[in-house]
Amino acid sequence: MSSFTDLVRTNRNYRFTWSGQVVSEVGDHFNNVAVFALALANTGSGLVVAGILISRAICAVLAGPIAGVLLDRMDRKRIMIASDLVRAVVAILFILGVPHGRTWLLFVLSGALMFASPFFSSGRASILPTIATKDELHSANSLTQLTQWTTLTVGAFLGGASVSQFGYKLAFLFNAFSFLFSAWCISRLHVDGGFRAERSSITVLRPWHEYTEGLRYMKASPLILGIGLVAVGWATGGGAAQVLFSLFGEVVFKRGPTGIGIIWGCAGLGLIAGAMVAHRIGKKISFETYKRIISVSYVIHGGSYVLFSQSKTFGWALFFIGLSRAAVAVSSVLNITQQLRHVSDEFRGRVFSTIDSWGWMTQMLSMGVAGLASTHVSPRVIGAWSGVFSSSTAIFWAWANWTGRLPEPALSGVDPDDVDVHDELTV
Repeated sequence: MSSFTDLVRTNRNYRFTWSGQVVSEVGDHFNNVAVFALALANTGSGLVVAGILISRAICAVLAGPIAGVLLDRMDRKRIMIASDLVRAVVAILFILGVPHGRTWLLFVLSGALMFASPFFSSGRASILPTIATKDELHSANSLTQLTQWTTLTVGAFLGGASVSQFGYKLAFLFNAFSFLFSAWCISRLHVDGGFRAERSSITVLRPWHEYTEGLRYMKASPLILGIGLVAVGWATGGGAAQVLFSLFGEVVFKRGPTGIGIIWGCAGLGLIAGAMVAHRIGKKISFETYKRIISVSYVIHGGSYVLFSQSKTFGWALFFIGLSRAAVAVSSVLNITQQLRHVSDEFRGRVFSTIDSWGWMTQMLSMGVAGLASTHVSPRVIGAWSGVFSSSTAIFWAWANWTGRLPEPALSGVDPDDVDVHDELTV
């Protein structure tokens, strides 16, 4: 913990970034609990929850390539501020969706909120090596993800209690305020040279060409491509999990918005524990050990999620969902640290946004299947299959490692001169 406190105390830029993250992400989870609880209260349908999540996923997938190209070409700080301001306006508009008969607004506004999000989230990841030294980078990544999951826990617990006690409007108002606070924090960042990416050359803006250039860059680094495919593997079951949390809290255990909040909160506690473990071991383990840990993490994650889905008591369900998320956190922290160490600055926005888009695209399919299945089969059955699919990614990662397909790239990333940027991508 001392490395975290030293980082926040001595690094002014990271301190402002972190402060904005704390408030804005608590607000995000107020919004999540309020929207899902409102949708279930008005319709009683898990399919509606799945629909809202799919609307978010579609918009995230559409926004990802645009965000990546702009973040690698324009001032990342300004893009992040613009994203926060747009999201503040959208968050206030959720109030219009509270009355019965306006559930359709939850789809539209959830999609709009998520469309603006990659411009901020990928931007924050992209500037992290700019505002943190090489020695601080692993701690900065660990604390960023630890904070993300701590705010999930706090936001879920408080959001569930707040919606139950004070209604939906307060949750939406707080979410809007949180984005404004984040925008102010980002506006305080300053580094010599600014926040534009270091580019090998300046050319005419060609969005599709630049996006596919990023894909070629990833293809040239098997490790970075492998990390992206791991995200896809997790999302095959992880998307369904987003639907199931609401169904288990509201339908299986019949605990209403508070139950949804508690499940999300315990998932957050698991993520916090996993992030602490990853931070502790991340600086000590070798690259080969790192790759083995990824496989083990996904086996634990999938197995625990199956046990969560079959638990007969609320207490055991909370324990297993916490264990499942702890394993996910270990993998996530270690994988993103590798990305931050190895991806060149001029490609960083496209790499992070592309991997996010792949994950969201797969989650979208997973959520759709889970939502449709929820009208015919038990949430417990869907949960068991979700765990199996999520853990299957461990098999493919282990095979790639065993056959030597995941060598460690240079710390500076793939040399841009080694990437063919002239021919169009063929698939």
